Amino acid sequence: MLRTLKELFNTFTTAAASPSPAEREHALQLATAVLLVEVMRADPDIGAAEREAVVAALRQKFALNAEELARLVALAEQTATRASDYHAFTSSINEHFTQEQKIRIVESMWQVAYADAHLDAHENHLISKIAGLLHVTHGEYIAAKMRAKEAAHLG
Repeated sequence: MLRTLKELFNTFTTAAASPSPAEREHALQLATAVLLVEVMRADPDIGAAEREAVVAALRQKFALNAEELARLVALAEQTATRASDYHAFTSSINEHFTQEQKIRIVESMWQVAYADAHLDAHENHLISKIAGLLHVTHGEYIAAKMRAKEAAHLG
C-alpha cells in the first residue's frame, strides 16, 4: 500500500493524468499527513505525544483504520524527508479543500505542535509559513492557534 500511495501522489502531482476520485483522496491524505509530519519533525525532540497527535488528526479527518493510518504516517515521513518544498502539498490542498478544511489542517498542525506542551520556534515558523501557502488569513491562523492551545489545556 505504501508504494501504491506514493505512486498515486506522484501521478496526482505531475498532472500527466487525470486522477480518479480515489487517487485524488489518497493524494490529499498524503499531502495533509506530510504537513502534519513536518510540524512533528520541526521539533528537535520528537516525542510519542506529537506522533499520537498526528495520528489523531488524520483519524479525525479521514476514515482510515489503524493499519492504513500507520502506513500513511510512514509514507508521509518518507515523503517529508525527500520533499524540497511544500508547494506540491499545499497546491493540492488549495485546489481541493474548502477554506474551512484548510483552517482545520492549520489547527491540526497547532495540535501537533502543542502535543508536548512546548511550542518550539521552528514549529511556530513552519505553521505560519504553511498557513500562508494555504491562504489562511492571519485572523483564521490565530483563531486556529488559540483553539489548539485551549484544547491542549495550555491557555
